[in-house]
Amino acid sequence: MRVKAIVAYDGTGYSGFQRQSNANSIQAALEAALAGLFGAAVSVSGSGRTDAGVHAAGQVVAFEVSWRHELTSLHRAMNALLPEAIAVLSLEAAPDDFDPRRDARSRWYRYRIYNAPVRDPLSSRYSLHVPRALDVEAMQAAAASLLGWHDFSAFGSPPQGTNAIREVLRAEWQQAGAWLTFDIIANAFLFRMVRMLVGTMLRVGYGALTPQRFAEILQTRDRSGAGPAASACGLTLMAVQYDV
Repeated sequence: MRVKAIVAYDGTGYSGFQRQSNANSIQAALEAALAGLFGAAVSVSGSGRTDAGVHAAGQVVAFEVSWRHELTSLHRAMNALLPEAIAVLSLEAAPDDFDPRRDARSRWYRYRIYNAPVRDPLSSRYSLHVPRALDVEAMQAAAASLLGWHDFSAFGSPPQGTNAIREVLRAEWQQAGAWLTFDIIANAFLFRMVRMLVGTMLRVGYGALTPQRFAEILQTRDRSGAGPAASACGLTLMAVQYDV
């Protein structure tokens, strides 16, 4: 049977989601847990390749197994074998042709910033500490230019092929005390795209770039004007949307 799972993980110390021959990955950890249960290799596919150090609250994966019991038993067994940094939040049967990447309609990422003179040690694994004052209004003006269909070549590289055109459905900064969050929803993302966008918008917040110059970088695809990429620790894949 084909199984769809929603997985959360602390990406600290992992090379990202995708399996690599010389580093720990989330995909490899999931496959190791399944191999321990079934005594044979089980291939896991994911909705996206989160970068090294990036977290997830709602990564979607799929795999094929022969399982004659209730899925609640498989759910418990997987979590018993997985490292503490990884948890399967839910399991359900999926159509035989379900593909977590190709069938996804949109993905939601959130970037968290702690904007205060002194760092918060209890949150440092999941947020970027920025001690300098930020112009959040200017950052939001820059974010507004991201909505719609654009070529995002200035802010990343396609995971496959050469097509860098993506549709952004939401791009919004919110502030609550010292905490800033940037939520972005798009049909798909380029490699390092969210971190490059955040890093460039931080320059807008510092006053080094205007929102108008940020929009020009997007439209002219000027890679030299973008970045640097913000730290991976502040980024979380929140959820993936499907038609059903």
